[in-house]
Amino acid sequence: MRLGIIDVPTQSRSSVYTATCPFEEKRVGAAAVYCSDGRFGEAMDEFLHDESNGGLALPHYDRVAIPGGAGCLAGHTCAYHDKNALVRQLEFLIKAHGLRRVVLIAHDGCGFYKDLFMVTRTAEQQQAADLAKAATVIRTFAPNVHVEAYFARKVDGRVAFEPWQCD
Repeated sequence: MRLGIIDVPTQSRSSVYTATCPFEEKRVGAAAVYCSDGRFGEAMDEFLHDESNGGLALPHYDRVAIPGGAGCLAGHTCAYHDKNALVRQLEFLIKAHGLRRVVLIAHDGCGFYKDLFMVTRTAEQQQAADLAKAATVIRTFAPNVHVEAYFARKVDGRVAFEPWQCD
């Protein structure tokens, strides 16, 4: 008896769902780190995939979705464990997938920032500072990777993306 392992013959496997899109073998050498808020998911994919209208043309980017996105890399004590996990994940992806580009995206109304103590900053100001810190953290372990940042804002029932400085 083998515990924890189920032997299922290949012939008896049946799919529950088969995707209509073909599997893409080619990597684009980029990852995006953003908040796991599902309300922004489709817009994030559209922005990252689209080759026109200011999109980034990254059709098969590596996705790293975590509450607060790259904000956990800024050193907030409430995200101590998330920071370590995200650093390990990015180090792995950069090495294993040959990433040359990391895109950081924050969004307005992010729940991660609702309970964060921010002294004199607005949530948006804190997010800008956190993206800059996150970029610095990434550059310390991956100096040859290009890091860029964006802010996703709800505008007239849609999501608009603005480039933010992360230097």
